[in-house]
Amino acid sequence: MLLTKPHPLSVLLSSTPVPNPSTDASRVTPLASSGAFRGRRGLRLSAASVAPAQPASASQPSAPALSRVDVLSEALPFIQRFKGKTVVVKYGGAAMKSPELQSSVIRDLVLLSCVGLRPVLVHGGGPEINSWLGRVGVEPQFRNGLRVTDALTMEVVEMVLVGKVNKQLVSLINLAGATAVGLCGKDARLLTARPSRDAAALGFVGEVTHVDPSILHPIIKSGHIPVIATVAADETGQAYNINADTAAGEIAAALGAEKLLLLTDVSGILADRDDPGSLVKEINIAGVRQMVADGKVGGGMIPKVECCVRALAQGVKTASIIDGRVPHSLLLEILTDEGTGTMITG
Repeated sequence: MLLTKPHPLSVLLSSTPVPNPSTDASRVTPLASSGAFRGRRGLRLSAASVAPAQPASASQPSAPALSRVDVLSEALPFIQRFKGKTVVVKYGGAAMKSPELQSSVIRDLVLLSCVGLRPVLVHGGGPEINSWLGRVGVEPQFRNGLRVTDALTMEVVEMVLVGKVNKQLVSLINLAGATAVGLCGKDARLLTARPSRDAAALGFVGEVTHVDPSILHPIIKSGHIPVIATVAADETGQAYNINADTAAGEIAAALGAEKLLLLTDVSGILADRDDPGSLVKEINIAGVRQMVADGKVGGGMIPKVECCVRALAQGVKTASIIDGRVPHSLLLEILTDEGTGTMITG
């Protein structure tokens, strides 16, 4: 959604200093111990916090502090509504390329976990794959928005997604204060694949035939955040590259998720593709199908819409296509009425 002014929640988060996650754990700086001590239950108290009380006029909360409290209070009904609910987030696009947006997504996931939601992160890694293909002298090729994946490309895709991007995201989440567990579709047969219908042109691009979420249940129940790379195998063990939107939708359906959120590089579904201000904030399945039939939804948005519709048909409550270029778009979508994109309902 195109925001004419920042939402108070976004202002609150951006104005509160929180160390940016880094892939280098050695850069984490411990808290200074001078001038402070720990009170009961590990609460960190500064010398100023236990100083004699000041006159009432000097201890009145500041306007920024009151604003922060108001924002947190407004978020309470949403936190209560979604506490204990599973939310599947597909992560990719600009939000993965920009360090600032990546930090925003990681912090959003950790906050959602801290307030009782159960986030599951499903990710791609297109830019990183392209970079490593270039290092081995392979020119990336695409057909209808899907990566043409020959045997060498598949090997690079698996190494980059599973071995590098996945573990980097796990490390960032851990550094931000939560605990993450990295997986791919091969682990515990989470995803079973088959060749796509256009296998002759696309190579080892797969479709999901089955999801076994049993490996995810104990991880989620324990309060950890699953981080899933979209590489899967067929019945013979052959590896396939799975579209991350598709994988996220199928995993959301298998988990009975409350929400599916696709982070994209657009503001959402537009009533007029040539008018960025024509964002459709909410629409049902029948309405979005009519838009596709009328040609109002096209190009790369069609697979995303189809993914959302399929997830909703299998029991997911809502599916949202949100603007990953907006800082803290996940929190704005889940903890406010405004949102940052298009929500599709069943």
